[in-house]
Amino acid sequence: MQRAPDFTRAILDARLPVPEGLLDGQSRPAGRRFNVYRNNVAVSLTEALEQGFPTVTRLLGEENMKGLAGLYLRSHPPRSPLMMHYGADLPTFIEGLDQLSHLGYLADVARLELALRQSYHAADAPPLDPLYLGTLAPEDLMRTRLALAPSALLLRSHWPIWSIWHYHTTPGAPKPEAGGQNVLICRPEFDPAPLLLLPGAATWIAALEAGRTLGEATESAATATADFDLAATLALLIEGQALTVPPR
Repeated sequence: MQRAPDFTRAILDARLPVPEGLLDGQSRPAGRRFNVYRNNVAVSLTEALEQGFPTVTRLLGEENMKGLAGLYLRSHPPRSPLMMHYGADLPTFIEGLDQLSHLGYLADVARLELALRQSYHAADAPPLDPLYLGTLAPEDLMRTRLALAPSALLLRSHWPIWSIWHYHTTPGAPKPEAGGQNVLICRPEFDPAPLLLLPGAATWIAALEAGRTLGEATESAATATADFDLAATLALLIEGQALTVPPR
């Protein structure tokens, strides 16, 4: 009954011996073939993490990323045959590693890159028609409920995660400066992109996510941030096709 778990553990951990009784198609011990297969699995999973988290890879360096991948794959075997899902627990895993505790921002950068992938594979939704809001009377406008598109994902961080990502993905980008940043992942076309949010925008978006009306969300954001700019925030999210009208 234990052969399947033993096989899986051995595939993911080169330190473990070849499972007993493992034979090839000619009833010979399959140790050499198993080791080749084990190496191919480790390489494939490592490459999946490097491709899924390119900024994390640049921040750590390729050798350190391979070391991180080795630790991760031994404790987090794939739960799906689709590699696009692999690495979903990596940000939390990074937070729990003492050897990476000096890179406090790394887990949130990983969350940003994970959100980009999740946004790419998210379902489509009809974007908010900007003319729709103009047809509403002021009192009806404030009672309107908007929703985020499935591809729009909010990230709030104490670290400058957008600036870190931008610096490592855009030639000539300025070096990040200290300070927290809030980001909304949007997918206006086929490829998602992170938008750096204006002051108060994250509070406003979170209120919409919680089902608040436009008026309630605006009041919440203005209370948290005195210079919250509703018009600029709306324009940013409409351009990013991040908003939709929820079904009545």
